[in-house]
Amino acid sequence: MRPVTETSIPSADQSLDEETPVTAATETEDAAGEAREKKAPADSDLFRQSEIAADYVEGLLDILDYDGDIDELVSGGRPVVEVVGARLQNLVGQRGATLEALQELTRLAVFRQTGTPSRLLLDVSGYRAARRKELAAVAKNAVEKVKEHGEPVRLEPMSAFERKCVHDVVNAMSGVESESEGVEPNRRIVVRPAAD
Repeated sequence: MRPVTETSIPSADQSLDEETPVTAATETEDAAGEAREKKAPADSDLFRQSEIAADYVEGLLDILDYDGDIDELVSGGRPVVEVVGARLQNLVGQRGATLEALQELTRLAVFRQTGTPSRLLLDVSGYRAARRKELAAVAKNAVEKVKEHGEPVRLEPMSAFERKCVHDVVNAMSGVESESEGVEPNRRIVVRPAAD
């Protein structure tokens, strides 16, 4: 049995799942700050983060007396831990709420050992992949409505992970744009015709 790591909260102003919007001011700051640009973590550092996270998750599963296979990997430049097994729906919760909480706890465990905030992605029983497909359909439907009626479409409140999935689909389509509005936990996406 692996020990469960005690966690403490790092200070962070923004969710690690969201991308920072690029504006003219941030582009100028980026150009001026190239000399002090931080180096992206190496794959070996990211894999170490996924190993730490996998140990933490395994400890939680032991405490909860749940059985599951745990895979740790690096995908898309971020550490990933996938848990697969029967009867793990309680770890996902309603609309992924429990999964989001477990992901934050796991990120804190990684931070505790590395001293660096992590963009770790935790998935249980393929929930995120299935949800990503659902959100792609929601985004395409919203885009169709915007193109048909020329009016903005406001989607239901979503988590940072869900909003990023929708933004990615909308940004890949021409003639429309999306932005997030509101305050957590009621932050939502608005899809509108692209500004000319």
